Amino acid sequence: MIRFENVVKRYARATALDGVSFQLGKGDFCFLTGHSGAGKSTVLRLLHMAERPTSGDVRVSGYSASKVRRRDIARLRRKIGYVFQDFRLLQDRTAAENVAFALEVTGAKRSEIRTRVGRLLSHVGLAAKSGALPSQLSGGEQQRVAVARALANDPLVLLADEPTGNLDERATRGVYELFREISAAGTAVVFATHDLELVRRAPFARVLELDHGKIVFDSAARGAA
Repeated sequence: MIRFENVVKRYARATALDGVSFQLGKGDFCFLTGHSGAGKSTVLRLLHMAERPTSGDVRVSGYSASKVRRRDIARLRRKIGYVFQDFRLLQDRTAAENVAFALEVTGAKRSEIRTRVGRLLSHVGLAAKSGALPSQLSGGEQQRVAVARALANDPLVLLADEPTGNLDERATRGVYELFREISAAGTAVVFATHDLELVRRAPFARVLELDHGKIVFDSAARGAA
């Protein structure tokens, strides 16, 4: 599903990743931790094929960063959901319209969109607020809409970049449980966070800690030992 093979990512003045290797399978849940600038967001951008490694290879759902063609990247991204810290909802569209937008751009039929949007909002616990604008929703509710939107095309992989960074403790727990359910249903989840308390409450999860672009801790390696 996901494989990093000795990945190095260099920019003009810095090395963001230095020899990173790991792999995840279907339904795996992985916390990606580390201080700001450790390389977490770079890992996510490489998984999304927004960038390519300087050396090494990134493989996602059968696509290799070293071989993928530009026109295939759009096809790959339909298999990848992405959730951001700042929600990135369209402020002039309702919760239902925000979710529907992700289906509209892929050419889904109107009748299919209506049915699927209702099912997705129910899944994240917001069926009663489908007509609300983002400004009428709490932070936790906005993030749930963002999660529903990310799930619109049944992704095989769900990437989350500090998805609870703007939420209070109660909303954080709710969003985390939602991601856990998504993983249990078979979607591989990569959840970047600096919230170590959240990580400690999830002993089942894989934990990869980055420091200056290197993996300095891998809970799977500890378990194998």
